[in-house]
Amino acid sequence: MKLLNQSTLEIKKSKFIGYYYEINSIEEVKEILDNLKKEHKKAKHIPYAYKIDNNIKKTDDKEPSGTSGTPILNIIEKNNLNHVLIAVVRYFGGIKLGAGGLIRAYSNTAKEVIKKEE
Repeated sequence: MKLLNQSTLEIKKSKFIGYYYEINSIEEVKEILDNLKKEHKKAKHIPYAYKIDNNIKKTDDKEPSGTSGTPILNIIEKNNLNHVLIAVVRYFGGIKLGAGGLIRAYSNTAKEVIKKEE
């Protein structure tokens, strides 16, 4: 596993920190997520999506359904990425973004984090 990039977006006082990893196994995904949870104890949500060949998974991690894991996975698919994990750590800033706002925030964070590597 290798951290390819990291990117932070701030939207209405909420902080979205994107992590972009090259991965080879589901065990690596678990290890990365455990480390992110330890590192960001105060974060409210850590939604993610990964793709390893035909193993594809996404989770909203308690965000409203479809507002975080799906937009992240869409970025992975649109860019034909494989053997990657994109996780976004969210620190809630006290202002609700609504479903559309969350989808844009997670989507933009995922776009940013893969962009810098090119």
